[in-house]
Amino acid sequence: MQATQSSRRRKTVAMLAAMLGTMLLLSACNAGSTGGAPADPDRLVVALTGEPVNLDFTTTAGAAIPQAMMSNVYEGLVGVDQTGAIIPQLATGWETSADNKSYTFTLVEGATFSNGAAFDASDVKFSIERVKSDAWLNGLKSKMDVVDTVVVNSPTSVTVNLARPSQAWLYSMTTLVGAMFDPSGVEDLANTPVGTGPYQLESWARGESITMSARPDYRGPAPAIGHVTLRYFADAIATTNALSSGDVDIIYNMQAPELLSSFQANSAYQVIEGTSNGEIILSMNNKAKPFDDKRVRQAVLYAIDRKSVRDTAWNGLGTLVGGPVPPTDPYYEDLNNRYPFDPDKARALLKEAGAENLKIDFTVPTRPYATAVSEIVQSQLRDVGIDARIRSAEFPAVWLDTVFNRHDYQMSVVLAVEARDVLTMFNNPDYYIGYDNSKIKDEAAAADAADESNYVAGMQNVVRTIVDDAAVDTLFIFPNVSVAKAGITGLGANSVTEALNLSTIAWS
Repeated sequence: MQATQSSRRRKTVAMLAAMLGTMLLLSACNAGSTGGAPADPDRLVVALTGEPVNLDFTTTAGAAIPQAMMSNVYEGLVGVDQTGAIIPQLATGWETSADNKSYTFTLVEGATFSNGAAFDASDVKFSIERVKSDAWLNGLKSKMDVVDTVVVNSPTSVTVNLARPSQAWLYSMTTLVGAMFDPSGVEDLANTPVGTGPYQLESWARGESITMSARPDYRGPAPAIGHVTLRYFADAIATTNALSSGDVDIIYNMQAPELLSSFQANSAYQVIEGTSNGEIILSMNNKAKPFDDKRVRQAVLYAIDRKSVRDTAWNGLGTLVGGPVPPTDPYYEDLNNRYPFDPDKARALLKEAGAENLKIDFTVPTRPYATAVSEIVQSQLRDVGIDARIRSAEFPAVWLDTVFNRHDYQMSVVLAVEARDVLTMFNNPDYYIGYDNSKIKDEAAAADAADESNYVAGMQNVVRTIVDDAAVDTLFIFPNVSVAKAGITGLGANSVTEALNLSTIAWS
């Protein structure tokens, strides 16, 4: 019965893909008669999935808010380029003390917030200290724990003193914890974001779209497109139909890989393939039965054929890594051989743990990747005697509340997109995964305080310990595949941070 259901599902998906592919191809041919020329070169519509519940990433977790707000409305002292290298943003440069505990930043001049307030070193002090305060609720605030003091030297110079040397801290400043805020502009961040970026919020239709307009007073080069709308779609099919009909101009991070061929075959479109630092994480609640037993977690990892999951659920796109670290991180190493696909080993571990014929709840967020992955995982677990009953949870609101905030789950699957997030996930036993970090916390701290080579070696040991403990199963690194009209330039291929930088996009 199981094999028959799986076969039927593959046939159904294939038939649907073929039918929709034909429809899209025909529609695209008609749309392509314009040669990709925009109806209004000052406007752009980008299709996304997973809308934000509000606009305040300081109090709300999840990737949707920084994806829209960072680099567009908010900026940090530093950012990252498409290769992941750290580059200046609101800082023109920085110097590090001999003991690697102090960073002195020289700031740009003439930067202003979207409410008209001038940006200076006092805003840097306010912003960093606010992350460390009770005002910040997002768990990523722990990235600022190493900061001791922030000293304003002049309006254009600020020194950040760390309690100890930290290899990770400067990179953390490229993420949302490094966003700069105006003290008078934080009263209603959930609805009225105020930043120094090239765009400002124009309108927000909850449940539908966010529109941003280019700031006329932005200090740097003006964005090529004055008005950009982010439209949110509930499913991948609606998204691809919107592009083929001309309602949107870009699908960013496409969620229907089986339909790519329809666009690849048409010169009116371009398919942009890149990578990301996002891991598809099959998470197990390490503090709840049955996954408080390491042997049960290990059984799950042996039971899952990760290559089959990737190939079936995501059309062979994505990278197999074997651990919760993408190849873009400096301490990455290939750990695929640690838990090879071995159903017999899985069954033996379950028997040893007295956990045969398990029934578990599998809480799955309503995202295309999660739905596709969960059905294959469910089938593979059933083969070793684990009955994973899928429970759908609306994403983001219900999933964040149930799984992330209240930890009321046994197993789930989610795309973890925060950059260099391995310690965020595993060095905090109160995180939703519930991993006992007693084995890694001292080595992680020592690695962070070491020189670069010892930092890499130490973090590799930390990751190996996490993988050996089978804390989660990293199914694959999510690809970043976008489809755009042929006349669009400047869309980054790689997703190296949570942010989708809109200011570089233009119509040719």
